[in-house]
Amino acid sequence: MNNFPSEHAHNCGAHSSGAPSVHQTLDEMEFERGIWSAALNGDYVEVQRHLEKGENTNITDSSGYTALHYASRNNHLNICDLLLKSGADVNCITKSGVTPLHRAAYRGNIEILQLLLKRGASPTIQDCDGKTALHKAVEMEKTDAVDVLVKQFPDSVSIMDNKGQTPISYVKDQSNPLYTKLMHQNTG
Repeated sequence: MNNFPSEHAHNCGAHSSGAPSVHQTLDEMEFERGIWSAALNGDYVEVQRHLEKGENTNITDSSGYTALHYASRNNHLNICDLLLKSGADVNCITKSGVTPLHRAAYRGNIEILQLLLKRGASPTIQDCDGKTALHKAVEMEKTDAVDVLVKQFPDSVSIMDNKGQTPISYVKDQSNPLYTKLMHQNTG
């Protein structure tokens, strides 16, 4: 019998407090200390500090994402520009085939799309599902991103994903202006 009141008795493997875990994986700790977290959060000074220390701009996290992927997704134009000027690969691909252009298109980050395309991003790269940046923009109904991508690479409207779907297949409603825009491009 223990000397503690019954509310103190416990099974050490069964703690379930409402507080978040204080335990982090090594990958999580590495991410927080790395350039990726700074790029994700828009911390220009911290990204610059990593670069000044000589950190590789194309270093990947455990999922294969680079700082450019994170900055592109979260609309941090100044960080994308800094990374590209520092040698970031505009067409870097994750383990699942995602590029910074995919990330920017998915979020509809127009200025970043334009910057990436100007710096040589390929709009024809397909992810592991066979989707291009245009597929992603259409899927998320990012009209301005669709406009930019179709203008830069009109042939992308006919690229099929792994399911045999072109970007227009992702428009759910034919009355959607995206449908008309893509259909016109497809036949024009």
